[in-house]
Amino acid sequence: MNQEIHIDFPNTISLSIKREDLIHPFVSGNKFRKLKYNLLQAKAENQETVLTFGGAFSNHIAAVAYAGKEQGFKTIGIIRGEELLDKIEENPTLKFAQENGMQFVFVSREDYRLKNEISFIEDLKQKFGNFYLVPEGGTNELAVKGCEEILTEEDADFNYVCCAVGTGGTISGLINSAFPNQKVLGFPALKGDFLKDEIRIFAKKDNWDLISDYHFGGYGKINLELIEFINTFLEENKVPLDPVYTGKMVFGVIDLIHKNYFPAHSKILLIHTGGLQGIDGMNLKLKQKKLPILKKNV
Repeated sequence: MNQEIHIDFPNTISLSIKREDLIHPFVSGNKFRKLKYNLLQAKAENQETVLTFGGAFSNHIAAVAYAGKEQGFKTIGIIRGEELLDKIEENPTLKFAQENGMQFVFVSREDYRLKNEISFIEDLKQKFGNFYLVPEGGTNELAVKGCEEILTEEDADFNYVCCAVGTGGTISGLINSAFPNQKVLGFPALKGDFLKDEIRIFAKKDNWDLISDYHFGGYGKINLELIEFINTFLEENKVPLDPVYTGKMVFGVIDLIHKNYFPAHSKILLIHTGGLQGIDGMNLKLKQKKLPILKKNV
């Protein structure tokens, strides 16, 4: 569903947002797309267990836990940060995942960096037996295949398609399925130029670019300006945004519109990739810092 954003922009620019956050109550947005074909593959391989990786407030961890339970899989989450072992009840994401049957293994940040090493995976198989492996963030070829289904014929009239970028899977799917007249713009949620190389692994076209000016200091970083923007956007447009991904992307697009980045009469489509479950965890941090909290509904 595409929802028009009624803001009076200069140069007759129009803005709509694809509400991928509404496609499933718990496995929303790009997580639904990324897991779709991976879980079908796990079933085709007769796997009973799905194992994956994530941090303290990972949308991916929450989605795998619920989707796994819904489709009859055992789920295992390798969680970055040994200190979280005794804080599950205090952490909305981990508590949700555990309530939906996920078994956790908490590892140090040093060990977590080894998550792609063959020896690390083999140690996990020795401990848990066979499993279907979904990478951190869910990005692989099957995830990109799922994300290629985000755009439909109703989106053909848009000149620009914009999305937040984490591991690069969602934007790769959008790049591959974009219409010939469209340019895909990605807004990285974290610092660093390495993402272009990651995207080129899966992207089959050159119709895209990354805009790296709106990460607000890095992954999971937020300030008062972004909090106020997200809360105002919700109040005025009835669309909740998450602070890690989509909120930063929407802020960036609107800022670029006012800076005349887009040609006159451009039609821009924003992709809402979900992630709203992370608001509760972010609000815990904001309360500690004595900052205003993020609203989830009007």
